[in-house]
Amino acid sequence: MSTQQKIRCIIVDDEELARALIKEYVSKIPTLELVGAYKSPLEAMEVLQTTPIDLMFLDIQMPELTGIQFLKSLEKKPVVIFTTAYPEYALEGYELDVVDYLVKPVSIERFIHGVNKATKILHNKTGNSGTTSQPDFIVVHADHKIYRLPLADILYIEGLREYVSYFTADGKRIIALESLKKLEEILPSHMFMRVHKSYIVPINRVRVIEGNMVMIEKKGIPIGASYKEATLKALMPG
Repeated sequence: MSTQQKIRCIIVDDEELARALIKEYVSKIPTLELVGAYKSPLEAMEVLQTTPIDLMFLDIQMPELTGIQFLKSLEKKPVVIFTTAYPEYALEGYELDVVDYLVKPVSIERFIHGVNKATKILHNKTGNSGTTSQPDFIVVHADHKIYRLPLADILYIEGLREYVSYFTADGKRIIALESLKKLEEILPSHMFMRVHKSYIVPINRVRVIEGNMVMIEKKGIPIGASYKEATLKALMPG
């Protein structure tokens, strides 16, 4: 995605007023292009199968099929932002790698925040952050703070359900509501790799491979069986 290309989005929500509000917000963001607004997942299915869609604003509670059920049924998923009156679904949304959830009634400020998060992920997916070089930090929301965490400071990242822990070179541990799968998409692939279902490591910090572990300083990180071939290929090219 270049900086000139618009983000193609759709809205799926059974409430007419909710659809109208999101449509109004989309029209205010020059980088967004609305492909369609649909009152049910079944209506949206055809456009998702035939048209490239980057971003979907998806309601959760709908009569025929819930947003969560619909999302689980999709083989190829766009980036998704949940729109919901039920904030208790937030954790399940993160497990499904949803970028954000907007609690109704959605404010324009909160909408823009969600779109910015989605834009960042879409740019990173295509290897273009909109600048001449890739950012050398990652933005982490944790402890009611926003961290600009330099990529070079990360020793390794450990995942546990819907949370991840960033372990840094200066001995800190930052715990954030995030998923390793989403981080795989955001972090530059030439710098980081997933070596286990629960671990992502910086490639240049691995100094020793010992059995089914990689050593980062004094920490042994297990190599998962399904990740072993790719890990060894990345760490010992040629």
